[in-house]
Amino acid sequence: MHDNKKVAVVGTGFVGMSCAYALLNQNACDELVLIDRNTEKARGEAMDLNHSLAFSPAEMKIYHGDYSDCHDADIIVIAAGVNQKPGESRIDLLKRNTAVFETIVTPVLRSGFHGIFLIATNPVDIMTHITWHLSGFPHRQVIGTGTSLDTARLRYLLGHYFTISPKNIHAYVMGEHGDSEMIPWSQASVGTKPILSVCQNYGDLIKIGDDVKFAAQEIIKAKNATYYGIGMALVRIIKAILNNENSIITVSALLKNQYGTDSVFTGVPAVINRSGLSDTVELELSEKERELFVSSCAFLKKTVDDIL
Repeated sequence: MHDNKKVAVVGTGFVGMSCAYALLNQNACDELVLIDRNTEKARGEAMDLNHSLAFSPAEMKIYHGDYSDCHDADIIVIAAGVNQKPGESRIDLLKRNTAVFETIVTPVLRSGFHGIFLIATNPVDIMTHITWHLSGFPHRQVIGTGTSLDTARLRYLLGHYFTISPKNIHAYVMGEHGDSEMIPWSQASVGTKPILSVCQNYGDLIKIGDDVKFAAQEIIKAKNATYYGIGMALVRIIKAILNNENSIITVSALLKNQYGTDSVFTGVPAVINRSGLSDTVELELSEKERELFVSSCAFLKKTVDDIL
């Protein structure tokens, strides 16, 4: 990590450009390079962002480039891949996106890159595992967005339910970023009060959990894709890395015997700093919660084992 904070975004579709636009608005880095197999698209996006610098607090160097520009990047965001179709599960995207990643990771490594991979492409837990496998990097340098967006959705909905700022809601979504994700309600709180002691109707929490789980499908049905939320989630993780924050964020991280689970990337609260993944935070789950989480991890592990 050096004084010049450099981020490379691979993939200038909706997700990649939502991330780039949020980076610019939050002045989160000093240098931003956009990479896409459609070089004209990347060039146009860089021009468009540069033309907004006069209205921004940022003094950012923004340009389109190629994989050779990754050699001195601190973070490479991979947002490339095929779009999720209405009604298509994230797992259905796996084989199509694996082929895309093979064409990205190899030239990135050839550039001499030794920073941190940050993965947004779905199914994100599996694509993060694939990136780790292809790169040979230490697991601390390969992170997926995991359930960071799901957790933000959960806190937003709980804040609305309790009429409390989401910033004062402490709750996590864990496991797969997808249908098998789970919420450890036993560890959720409003301020310092356990949610299970505050909420009089557990059925309301179940509905909120379902709304979180199926939020992406609702958005895709309405507008074909989701991108603003994940763009902001990416920047939240990027800032935690570049600013050495030691912040706890629910990212896709490699478990190494936590919760009795090993060798699988999944969404868990983790400490994020300049080294990437500093540590994972193991919560005290109830027996039922542990069963749900282990089941989600087993589903992900089986899928990865089938393709690697």
